[in-house]
Amino acid sequence: MTRSEARPAGYRLVASLSRFLLELFYERIEVVGAENIPPSAPLVVAANHHNSLVDAMLLVAVVPRRLRTLANAPLFRNPLIGPFLRVMGGLPVHRRQEAGDDPKRNAALFAETTATLRAGGSIMLFPEGRTQPEPRLLELRTGAARMLLAAEAPGPLKEPVVLLPVGLVFRDPGTFREGRALVQVGQPLDTADSVERARSEPEEAARRLTDRLAESIRGLIVEAGDRETLGLLSFVEEIWTATRGEAPADERERVAWLQGVLRTYRQLQERYPEKVRDIRDRLAVFARELEVAGLEPAQLSRAGSRESVAHLAWRQGTTLLLATPLALIGIAIHILPYKLTDALVKRILRDDEEEATDKLAVGFVFFPILWLVEGVLAFRFAGTWAAAAFALGLFPLGFLALAWRERLERAIREGKAFVRERLEPDLLRRFRERRQSLVDDLADLAKLAGC
Repeated sequence: MTRSEARPAGYRLVASLSRFLLELFYERIEVVGAENIPPSAPLVVAANHHNSLVDAMLLVAVVPRRLRTLANAPLFRNPLIGPFLRVMGGLPVHRRQEAGDDPKRNAALFAETTATLRAGGSIMLFPEGRTQPEPRLLELRTGAARMLLAAEAPGPLKEPVVLLPVGLVFRDPGTFREGRALVQVGQPLDTADSVERARSEPEEAARRLTDRLAESIRGLIVEAGDRETLGLLSFVEEIWTATRGEAPADERERVAWLQGVLRTYRQLQERYPEKVRDIRDRLAVFARELEVAGLEPAQLSRAGSRESVAHLAWRQGTTLLLATPLALIGIAIHILPYKLTDALVKRILRDDEEEATDKLAVGFVFFPILWLVEGVLAFRFAGTWAAAAFALGLFPLGFLALAWRERLERAIREGKAFVRERLEPDLLRRFRERRQSLVDDLADLAKLAGC
């Protein structure tokens, strides 16, 4: 790591807090391809942008280098976000209405990125230019390519600038403890030909390199086009996995599987539009009916004897009971910051796209402040040992409380499914038959596409 890459204490603090809040908010975060991140070369990290500020937090949390973030200039005036951007060494980008997207009119920004890269540093940007919630990649702007080419233009560097594509894939991104995030780091792009071409045709070089970047990012994400299609795609995955038992081993395999299904879907949509429309409608109706019944596709496959269910209930109940005292302490510690954050976000929430961002941004401020207040109160009313115990138990008890809550909710869902199976066996049987019929029809459609 070069001198310019040394991560200041403020940066490390924000990165650690980002990781904590993200792991608190999301059920699971997976990072694939971390070995593609160069340890020392000048670096441009370029990612898709579906989840507003959360996207930047994810990259700061998982990339073990100091990333200078490019962000819209108005964010630096935001009382919640601005201080963190300045601590992180963020670089303001002026929008077209403010300064235009011509590098000559954004000269200060390009001078700063060039200096950072030529000193061996790293920058992070989202070349779509804006965040949007739909599962598709917008047309990329040429900023990432231009910054790389500008840094290479003055002459050879000790190590060439690396352009690193990253795909961010979310499942239920705004839902606390149900959402999942995948950070998929791609292979560094070949830029040597673009650097050479830029000497004579800079505009064409930037355009070609941007097209190469877009193609690479598309290979790392699931471009369903709209959220309805993505939801149905996830439902197909659930019923297929529950019926065939062919679950992807990890999130990378899951993304590859979904990409393959999307390719098949688009082929069939062109050749057999009526068949595709019919099965889409049937899938949507079945998904809604399962939701109304309070059932998940996987639960339709779980049938067991009363003895086996009783044994499972005993084990689950015993674990929950033993963990209850510590879990309740964890809930008591964190309930005030959580409730205040939730209440404030409900007042300021503008749209679904900003939900996770608003929750995490407010949490960045409220959680540390209220933890400090609780610690001071513990010291004042119970002494040094109580304050020390509070500090030591703050994070472990918080995560224990989350695990306890998730296990309790899972046990309740399983219990309801078991009772419903005993009370309404015909309903579950009909659901199973419809699920099997849909899976068989999906398999037949796949054969029509040559899969």
